[in-house]
Amino acid sequence: MPSSLFPHPASRRAALSRLATLPLLCSPLAHAAPTRGTPPAPDLWPRPLQVPGGVARLSLGPAARRPTATTATTASASHEAVPLLVVGDPIEWTALVGIPLAAAPGEVQIRATGTDGDARTLRYTIEAKRYREQHLTVAPRTVDLSPADQARYERERDHQAKVMATWSEPPAGLLRMQAPVPGRRSSSFGLRRVFNGQPRNPHSGMDIAAATGTPVRAPLAGRVIDTGDYFFNGGTVWLDHGGGLLSMYCHLSRIDAKVGDAVQAGDAFCAVGATGRVTGPHLHWGVMLNRTMVDPALFI
Repeated sequence: MPSSLFPHPASRRAALSRLATLPLLCSPLAHAAPTRGTPPAPDLWPRPLQVPGGVARLSLGPAARRPTATTATTASASHEAVPLLVVGDPIEWTALVGIPLAAAPGEVQIRATGTDGDARTLRYTIEAKRYREQHLTVAPRTVDLSPADQARYERERDHQAKVMATWSEPPAGLLRMQAPVPGRRSSSFGLRRVFNGQPRNPHSGMDIAAATGTPVRAPLAGRVIDTGDYFFNGGTVWLDHGGGLLSMYCHLSRIDAKVGDAVQAGDAFCAVGATGRVTGPHLHWGVMLNRTMVDPALFI
């Protein structure tokens, strides 16, 4: 039930008081309808798009306190259940699910649990989406890695996997973001990338063309959880926005923040560059939900 149905503060307080006596995760949760085809309200961020690389929004219904939700596993699945970001208030809680780019079309489940231990399964459908292909020419050493560079990449991959698993208190307020730098979008999320004629992983972020030294500003309040100079990403900063919502900034020429620093939306904390595997100066901006890179365009 959206809060707009309670236009007067007294009415909303009365509704919240009644909800305080409700059990967590009321019975509609078990039969929640898929969000496909439901037009989003203007203030819903991120916008729902149930395709690989998109975001699903699943209503958990009303509850006095915030429920928890995780990705679901099956007997044949080798991956662990990952916690999901749950936003809202006692009028209605919503689970936000980042959908992997490698996800196959079809029905998917999540698990939601109230603080009383009552668990429910919700289902949603992933629709097919075909992303365009992009061919790029880069330094050969960044495609055919030497043994030393391969070892470095593997160390950095393992380190960043730990960064990606960061979990903190879910954020409050709207999750609408501002683009971290002004400029032309030079490469969109999800492109199937071919480097020097060799297919590689799809593009997991948004590239924004900008001159070296252009300040990068935080699109949302957060905390710096990692900085470094990485083989492919060059100068890199990760921000934690809470509840498994992270963002990354790559190819930087300068980093003006350190791990543990808090930034507010609009704060400059690094600068555009051309480090790592690049064809020119730009910002690679990535957004992650439940350890899954999703399309940043859904947040802006």
